Amino acid sequence: MNYQIPSCKRFTGYKPCFPGHDCQVDGCKDYLPIGTKILIINLDAMGDVLMTTAQLHGIKRKFPESTIYWVTLKIAVPLLQNNPLIDKVMPYDFETLSVLSQMEFDYVMNVDKSSRSGALAISVNAKNRLGFGINTNGQITPLNPGAEYNYRLGMDDHLKFKMNQRTGQEYLAETFEIDYQKDDYIFCFTEEEKSFIETYKKKVGIKDGDHVIGFNTGCSNLYPNKKMTVEQHIELIGRFLRYGKYKIVLLGGPEDQERNEDIFSNYKTSIINTPTNLGLRKGACFESLPDVVITGDSFGMHLAIALKKYVIAWFGLSCWTEIELYGRGVKLFPENLDCAPCWKKSCPFNLECIEAIDLGRIEKEVVGYFENVKV
Repeated sequence: MNYQIPSCKRFTGYKPCFPGHDCQVDGCKDYLPIGTKILIINLDAMGDVLMTTAQLHGIKRKFPESTIYWVTLKIAVPLLQNNPLIDKVMPYDFETLSVLSQMEFDYVMNVDKSSRSGALAISVNAKNRLGFGINTNGQITPLNPGAEYNYRLGMDDHLKFKMNQRTGQEYLAETFEIDYQKDDYIFCFTEEEKSFIETYKKKVGIKDGDHVIGFNTGCSNLYPNKKMTVEQHIELIGRFLRYGKYKIVLLGGPEDQERNEDIFSNYKTSIINTPTNLGLRKGACFESLPDVVITGDSFGMHLAIALKKYVIAWFGLSCWTEIELYGRGVKLFPENLDCAPCWKKSCPFNLECIEAIDLGRIEKEVVGYFENVKV
């Protein structure tokens, strides 16, 4: 066979890159070199997937001529769609694993400290492996010197909870052996989604210049104790409504529908309760509505950061030092509780860290934002 397979991103071998155009006869119409082939593995929490998009900037600085593949869980695939720095998003399934088994990469970069991701990082045909793999005993191991600090954080609670002052972005860049420049998350709406947002704003009466506050009310069911109580939300919303100049939007996913309805039932004619069951991309459209998002450490927080919102993030059991807000917000955390952070799924101390959330401070920070920043 004399057919020359071009080393071009556009060529699939299934159909012409452009209708009616034969690369072999007519030459390449718009050559995009494959360059360095990189596979990113990130199968863990959706917030982590969004956070990892910030590393794409550094990867492209180091490998400007490159093709980036990203394998993630099916539920997280929509978060990576329309991302200009990712060439192919692959759901973690049998078909993807079959395809990957026949490919070769220059680099595999595994974010996750998990057995399944580590096994994939080891099994893929790659010249260089960064991040985490597993050994012959099935134990998670660092694959390169840059991953060692990140690895130690998972093994040393004192280092993670009390000593570490580095953000997750900083030590993940070190894991991937790229320069850290405080790069931001990447999330891009399609033109259709932008149109949907504008239509929805008109439907619910949000106008340009309105002062809109979003409440991300929940979190995943994996760590239910990361939630502010319904009563705290009701109290805080009431404080803002008394000003008579703010519009309130409730945000969340399917797991938050019941609690959002409970909150909404107290202020039916005064606040906006956005749908929670229309999928991730529509959820992002709704989270684009507010100027300020009040949230715990959750996927909703990471989405608000990705959407460049001003974020008032409160923390209890999770590590506040690891979160980068890029100068767009404040982090509230329990300063006098020796037990926090802890990452426990059940609390022996009646969730003191949640009870201690300073609603007055949240109110002050939001009011201050609109007085000093929002015109």
